[in-house]
Amino acid sequence: MLNKRFYILLLCLSSALFSFSQKDKDSTNIELDKELILIDKEVLTRKEIDPLRPSKAAFYSAILPGLGQAYNKKYWKIPLVWGGIGAGVYFYVRNDKQFDRYRDAYKRRLAGFKDDEFYNVVSDDGLIRAQEQFRRNKEVSLLVTIGLYALNIIDANVDAHLLQFNVDENLSLRPHYQYNQMENTSDLGVTVNFKF
Repeated sequence: MLNKRFYILLLCLSSALFSFSQKDKDSTNIELDKELILIDKEVLTRKEIDPLRPSKAAFYSAILPGLGQAYNKKYWKIPLVWGGIGAGVYFYVRNDKQFDRYRDAYKRRLAGFKDDEFYNVVSDDGLIRAQEQFRRNKEVSLLVTIGLYALNIIDANVDAHLLQFNVDENLSLRPHYQYNQMENTSDLGVTVNFKF
């Protein structure tokens, strides 16, 4: 019995939803005289879109980090790119030198020499742990450097895409509010303008 009432109520609600008809004329639609519309020639000037610009910027950044940013005229990013990649290279070289020092000292101890720079300071196990630590740091530095190099290329590509993004008045999306005096209601809406 309860299910039957529920289905009847559901049927009545769905028929009520679909029984309303739309107005013949939208109250937010404003008819304008074609004679009143004046188009300024300066508004309609358009920039040419170069479809190869993003790939050129990415290629230039792959050849020399920062060159793609210069191609996009984002000169303030060049020191950031060079600083990031330079820091990664610096830490890689520094950890590599430290790794070589501890490895050479350990090799000399295995050969029976007792004249390495860490002889009375670091044990054999300490030399092994130091080698592992500096090798891990060297690998992390290499991964960070490669990641920053790839980020440099991606940044140049995305920035070149966004430079060509169309944001002029010929393409716009505007919310609007209008009071309808005839029906004593207010209308909310969104206006999408495309001018070709």
